[in-house]
Amino acid sequence: MSSEPPPGSGQQPPEDDPFRKRPPGEQPGEGAGSPYGHEPPPYPGGGPGGGQGGGLGGVPPGGGQGGGPYDGPPGGGPGGPYGGSPYGGGPTDPLAGMPPLADSGKRTLARIIDMILVGVVVWLLTWGFDVNEYDVDSDRIEIGKSFWQSAVAAVLYIAYDTILTARTGQTLGKKLLHMRVANLDNGATPSGQNALMRAAVLWIPFAFCCACVWTAISGGWSFFDRPYKQGLHDKAAKTVVVSTD
Repeated sequence: MSSEPPPGSGQQPPEDDPFRKRPPGEQPGEGAGSPYGHEPPPYPGGGPGGGQGGGLGGVPPGGGQGGGPYDGPPGGGPGGPYGGSPYGGGPTDPLAGMPPLADSGKRTLARIIDMILVGVVVWLLTWGFDVNEYDVDSDRIEIGKSFWQSAVAAVLYIAYDTILTARTGQTLGKKLLHMRVANLDNGATPSGQNALMRAAVLWIPFAFCCACVWTAISGGWSFFDRPYKQGLHDKAAKTVVVSTD
């Protein structure tokens, strides 16, 4: 019988993703191997008739210093490669093996850079096609033009954020300030679906109804969220933003 644990049933990050979390000692391109780093003893105490406590009756179940192969290390510390028991016997820390979380102030500055970059493109497109935010004529506001500019803004912001986040985890603002978006569960670059979810939650309200207010609420949530410093868009996509310094 193989001594390796059965493969997990969840979605695995791509093997070539340089940012995915790996067990200690595993190099890129290698298999995960045993989560314990060595073969566990087949019997508590070192053998069916030896070790401390002697034979089968020498050590009662759960007693003695030998313990079981899955009881975890002495002192009650975590037994799995990322904290906690590998079989769900204790709490786990999803951030174990990942870079530190990015500073919320730097995240805000990166978002402002992205807003300016895409905002210039939105303005040029809507100006070129004579689609202004508000066209006032004799105290009448043409709501149709306002809607179309909002639609252009939503499409461009979502496309910009989704494509760059799914490719490298970094928009231009995040790249300049040395941070990236990562899946909370495995540290990998978000999939296209997760990147789209994240971008839609952030930019649709921004474009259509409450630009400044929603940006402040969704992005500013990371200043108070613990322990993962997630904005509301991060919570929707199950992502975090980590430093690349």
